[in-house]
Amino acid sequence: MTHRNIWLDCDPGHDDATAILLAVHTPGVSLLGISTVHGNASAENTNNNAARCLYAFAAPEDIKIYPGSTKPLIRPTRHDPEIHGIDGLGGVEGLPPGTYKPVQERLKHPGRVPKAIDAIARAVEQTWKDGAGDKVTIISSGPMTNIALFVSVYPELLGGIEEFVFMGGGVGIGNRSASAEFNILCDPEAAQIVLDVPVKKTMIPLNVTHTAIVTLETLRKLLSSDAPYSPGVAPVKASTNLRHMLWTLIWYFAESYKSTFGFMHGPPLHDALTIAYVSNPELFKCKRYRVDVELSGTHTAGETVVDIWNYRSCDDSWGRDGKNCMVAESLDVSGFFQLFLDCVSRCDAVSPLNQ
Repeated sequence: MTHRNIWLDCDPGHDDATAILLAVHTPGVSLLGISTVHGNASAENTNNNAARCLYAFAAPEDIKIYPGSTKPLIRPTRHDPEIHGIDGLGGVEGLPPGTYKPVQERLKHPGRVPKAIDAIARAVEQTWKDGAGDKVTIISSGPMTNIALFVSVYPELLGGIEEFVFMGGGVGIGNRSASAEFNILCDPEAAQIVLDVPVKKTMIPLNVTHTAIVTLETLRKLLSSDAPYSPGVAPVKASTNLRHMLWTLIWYFAESYKSTFGFMHGPPLHDALTIAYVSNPELFKCKRYRVDVELSGTHTAGETVVDIWNYRSCDDSWGRDGKNCMVAESLDVSGFFQLFLDCVSRCDAVSPLNQ
């Protein structure tokens, strides 16, 4: 198994919480740190929520939270309380609040709190060591404002980046406008800046994340790893506090997706797929394309324009003039949920929620 050093930039958010779970408990993945950004909720809430998750998932104590951008580069800030509740983790039971002292420890730093882009830079410097060490994969599961600022302020560190992996966009579909996906729509200019960087990028679009549906059978296995599946029988009670918390997290998300989008069979775990791709790329089929973001369309601002017919003449680079992005096109759904449930089991054995 390939070992990957990762940095996670996120806006928790129910599905971001599952991405954090996988980042902490997936074999072959070393989480260096987490930065937070505006998006599903305010930057203050996403920061607190990330710390709450690190505590609940028993992440190593040296993994800290670093606050990032509170607003997009240019556009007005937008959040998504319809899907995630006002604080970003609506409906969750058993997750300590941001004021809980062990949660606060994840937010504390000696001296002044380093900002997201500086923390990312430091992690890359210390890991890459100017080529003597290992590269870092930067994962984004929210708007890419922090990532755009990092690549703009620290271009000398791009050699230390193995890959940028982001959940966002769609090929011909949107979810927060007729044509745009939420993470990209929040800050389209930031997404275009990242897409122009001459480093490999992989996009996990809605077309794929909408296949990663948490069915009742998966929920049953989440509640209790030993529970047999019986069609039509109500889910069993959670066997641990951690599993109950995760069940309430996903159940709220399921109800939001049912009422807003008409997803009747369960919600998609969008953001967790970024970690699954980094750790188990064989679960995905991807193809390289030219991808750009529509920045000025009256009806299409924030749309990811994927050149599937190769209209644009491109070079071999990953940058401004090249086929700049790998785009995931399909997922081994059962393999992904096995990975997810295995991580839940590993977390179950160490989570302080179960003490």
